[in-house]
Amino acid sequence: MNAEIVKNKDSEPGMVVLATLILVAAVANLNLSVANVALPSIGLAFNASQVQINMVAVGFSLGLASSVLWFGALGDHHGRKMMLIIGTIIAIPASLIAGFAPTVDVLVLARIMGGLAAGMSFPTTLAIITALWSGPKRTRSIALWSGVGAAIAALGPLLSGYLLISHDWGSVFLITLPLAVISLIMAIKFVPSHVNETKNPVDNLGGLMSLILIGILILAINFAPVPSIRTFVIVLIIMAAIIGFLFIKHQRSIPNPLYDLKVASRRIFWVAASAGIIVFGALMGAMYIGQQFLQNVLGYSTFDAGISIIPAAILMILVAPQSAKLVESRGSRFTLLAGYLFCLLGFLTMLLIWKEGIPYWEVGLAYALVGIGVGLAGTPASHSLTGSVPVKRVGMASGTADLQRDFGGAIMTSIFGTLLTAGYASSFAAKINNIPQQISASVETTLQKSFASATDLAQQYPQYSDQIISGAKASFLAGDRWAYLAGIIAILVGAAIVFYKFPNMEEEKKLLAQYYKEDTKTENMEEKKLE
Repeated sequence: MNAEIVKNKDSEPGMVVLATLILVAAVANLNLSVANVALPSIGLAFNASQVQINMVAVGFSLGLASSVLWFGALGDHHGRKMMLIIGTIIAIPASLIAGFAPTVDVLVLARIMGGLAAGMSFPTTLAIITALWSGPKRTRSIALWSGVGAAIAALGPLLSGYLLISHDWGSVFLITLPLAVISLIMAIKFVPSHVNETKNPVDNLGGLMSLILIGILILAINFAPVPSIRTFVIVLIIMAAIIGFLFIKHQRSIPNPLYDLKVASRRIFWVAASAGIIVFGALMGAMYIGQQFLQNVLGYSTFDAGISIIPAAILMILVAPQSAKLVESRGSRFTLLAGYLFCLLGFLTMLLIWKEGIPYWEVGLAYALVGIGVGLAGTPASHSLTGSVPVKRVGMASGTADLQRDFGGAIMTSIFGTLLTAGYASSFAAKINNIPQQISASVETTLQKSFASATDLAQQYPQYSDQIISGAKASFLAGDRWAYLAGIIAILVGAAIVFYKFPNMEEEKKLLAQYYKEDTKTENMEEKKLE
């Protein structure tokens, strides 16, 4: 059974294979979100700045997003099962280092290491699904992979919150250890050894360039609010622009590029990629800001903050199968737009209703709306990518589908974190300027550093505790409104791209048939050359 595909009566891969792939992906999905509920505790433990807190939140996404294209291509060539197993093995020490990190810098590095491990295992899961299933069964399999994956990511804060009742912040990074061990055993036993892998050489130079490009771009966004390193941020942006230009030039000049720009320019492909980046990014950004809002402003315990995510998780699981049916009956464009509508309603609820003292149902409503939106949009965003590429480029498509979540999550979390940091600091600075008595420069810096720093200062000066906490809450609300507004703008831009550029159902079928014809012709020509 080790090297064979488990089959059912219809000669299709068995559900045990799909369950194994979803479980392997779950290790990455959980790691994407378990840190969010622990961020206030981590901030207090290390007296961390908001930028450091942002890096803990985004570190895993940074490692995953920057490596997923390259590692996906390596799997396509050297063996997807091998990459899946290696990535799952490395995830174990990465979680242990994060769980017992002595400093916030070590924690960030461990999170990046875990992301790189996920970059090996995560893209292969969708690539294998695409290679093993076809037609409506592939759509349903992708729907389960997408919906369950997003729901598991949403349940991360719930599990973290429960652990934090009686354990310290490090425990949240150990959640995935038993899951990683189980998924590793199942992957070795059930996943086929070789599934439609290519013999084409891997573009390692392009892979290294893509890793550096995405990594420094995410770092630049996260460091942007820090006044003392603005020059460094500018240097990072210039480097990203130069490497981006060289990457595009390199991809156009070689016969077997890491990222086939001709395929990527197909309308169905690039619109689906853009749509997925925004919708998955919106989910991760909402979870990131939301967990801090619940604990910092509403005073929720870690467990209460984690359990508040349940509406999003349940609805993503329930809606994903309906999304697959909608894709088959109404097309990807309709389903994507429906998902965007619910995401927009969720962010409008956060912007207009979320404030100090609100009841839980207003929190749950926003999460429920976002959950429905991601459940609807996730399937067509991934399905359109894998359906619009030739078989030999399935790794590129699955890498892009994974990049939607990881790059979208990293970018949106980074942008939200940057706006939260800037808005918080700006609001607190204005409050300090309105205070008649003199405040020392060090105290002023501490107050503007982060909510955790302000809380720590309030404990040092109990006579001013109420004023400090009140000011910190008001400043946090000012910052998170900037973030929610940015999310609304991103969702509207994404919806406009889908509405005007994505083909309707009939045109989508014609384009997919055209792509298939072109790809078959190209493959036949290549086979004749080899003969």
